[in-house]
Amino acid sequence: MPNLTAVVTDFIEPDLIWETEQCKDMGVDLNAFQLKTAGADELIQITQDADIMVVNMARIDAEVIDGLRHCKLIIRHGIGYDNVDLVAATRKGIQVVNIPDYCVQEVAEQAVTLMMACQRKLLLQNQLLRLSVDHGQWDFNSINPVFRLAGKTVGIVGFGRIGSTVFRMLQGFGTRFIIVDPYISEVRKQEFGIKTSPFTQLLREADAITVHVPLKWGETYHMFDSAQFEQMKATAILVNTSRGGVVNLEALNDALNQGRLAMAGIDVYEQEPPAPDHPLTNNPKVICTPHLSWLSEESGLAIRQKIVEDIRRFRNGEEQLHPVFPTGVEMQGQGRKS
Repeated sequence: MPNLTAVVTDFIEPDLIWETEQCKDMGVDLNAFQLKTAGADELIQITQDADIMVVNMARIDAEVIDGLRHCKLIIRHGIGYDNVDLVAATRKGIQVVNIPDYCVQEVAEQAVTLMMACQRKLLLQNQLLRLSVDHGQWDFNSINPVFRLAGKTVGIVGFGRIGSTVFRMLQGFGTRFIIVDPYISEVRKQEFGIKTSPFTQLLREADAITVHVPLKWGETYHMFDSAQFEQMKATAILVNTSRGGVVNLEALNDALNQGRLAMAGIDVYEQEPPAPDHPLTNNPKVICTPHLSWLSEESGLAIRQKIVEDIRRFRNGEEQLHPVFPTGVEMQGQGRKS
């Protein structure tokens, strides 16, 4: 059997020596590039003869997919896959898979950490310490009000792997929960002992909201915008570790500055990294982190192993563990597998 060709369009690991050796042992030639910001022409030139593509942040749009001659599998290095044109790939008979379970614990921990840091105003506490040291006396007046989390209402938008892990982490804090997820099954509701509520109720009643949804145009894009901030409590906190486009960051900045929202914890942005003059990064009411909620030694190892496993399964003709499909579109020559 001739060797297959796998092309890595871009990667964040220090090197791919281990992956290259693993692929070689299974009859796959792995070729790695750094084409994160490349245009369609350059991507087509590099990937057109690939059997397998591994994509981190490179934009694989319909033009790139149309230029692929042999590709049958695109592996998205991560959970989200909004940088891959899923419809174009599926229509061309290319299966797209993601790695949805490599950093569940890490993202959930980051969401809870940001929530607690906002609730306790930790950045302001640090600033007050420095001012107090300079002045030789404590001065706490500017930090008020601060509220305890116990007894408050936490809204969780999206109750998949990460949202449900956040739910479990926070159960010991004595909080009430409002869950919004139109896709959750009755079996899963019973498993966690929860019920779901309308989005408008969550906006009105939640003291802290944490967002865990994929970016879907026409559904979750800017699902938090000026109209939604108008409905939230002025003392509320918003945390987003999902996708930047889910929250309109300009509208969020305005809401914070106008006192319509208390604080926010943001790990993801529509433009990454954000522009040097992005108002949120200098807003004292926002704790910004650099899209690192996924990061740990354990998750870094896990995603490398899982990508190699996806390549192995493809090489051996086995079904993929985490295929993703656009709604209502079938792959060429086969129906959607449930």
